[in-house]
Amino acid sequence: MCNQTLCNHEDQPEVYRDDKGVLKVDMSRRDIVRGLAAGSVVAIASGCTYNEDLGRNQLLIVSSDQMAQLAQGAWLDLKKQQPTTNDPRYVNTVRRVSSKVIQAAGSNPAAWDIQVFKSDQLNAFALPGGKVGIYTGIMNAMENEDQLATVVGHEVAHVKYNHSGERYSQSSLAAVGLTVAQVATRKNEYNREIMQVLGLGVTLGYILPFSRRHELEADKFGLRFMAKAGYDPRQSVRFWQRMSAASKRSQKPPEILSTHPSDATRIAELNRELARMGYATVS
Repeated sequence: MCNQTLCNHEDQPEVYRDDKGVLKVDMSRRDIVRGLAAGSVVAIASGCTYNEDLGRNQLLIVSSDQMAQLAQGAWLDLKKQQPTTNDPRYVNTVRRVSSKVIQAAGSNPAAWDIQVFKSDQLNAFALPGGKVGIYTGIMNAMENEDQLATVVGHEVAHVKYNHSGERYSQSSLAAVGLTVAQVATRKNEYNREIMQVLGLGVTLGYILPFSRRHELEADKFGLRFMAKAGYDPRQSVRFWQRMSAASKRSQKPPEILSTHPSDATRIAELNRELARMGYATVS
């Protein structure tokens, strides 16, 4: 979360990049101790921008275009390593649904690359720059195109709101904070134990909770996009209920140690958004 502490630009240590593009931090020992005590040493950049759609600040030290460049190579490698399908039952359906949802999100479908990967995985993903992968396995588990619109809307929202860029920024600054902390504690006989605790604190206290927030935001705005595209947003709850039933056979970590919200949390939030949109909730 990019709160007031993170976005206060006064009396902050200087964060900058050197001639080689390496992130540097100028901090006094007092800055380090104060930042560690406040739990904010991992977020001392001036990269907060307010997003009106989200209703919150976003910590971004990279733009959507920069993230797209970073993701391009990974996307090309992925398409080489994992087989895609040309089966019109999958491809035509995805093309039809994604085009409507992307337009509803205010984007041009021609600028996106949507691929259907041949795999039994119940999964889909998005990469910066309008790259979306959907697995045949998850499509086989869907009952209708409205449920596909649920997944497409979710992934489109991740890209539209640059969630990957936000995660990248958080991780980068967390690494900087831990490096600085290591310098500050290097003379302490308990340095190793302190660094282990700090690392766990960064993961649980900052990075993972934000990931769950991203997921709920993607659900919320994906719901709006699919409804605007003409699909039934109530089917989103039905879809996640089916995914919840399918996952009960596998052991899931507790929510505090998961990058995704629990199924119950996700479904409850979807029903709240449906009510705000004027739809009946789904039990």
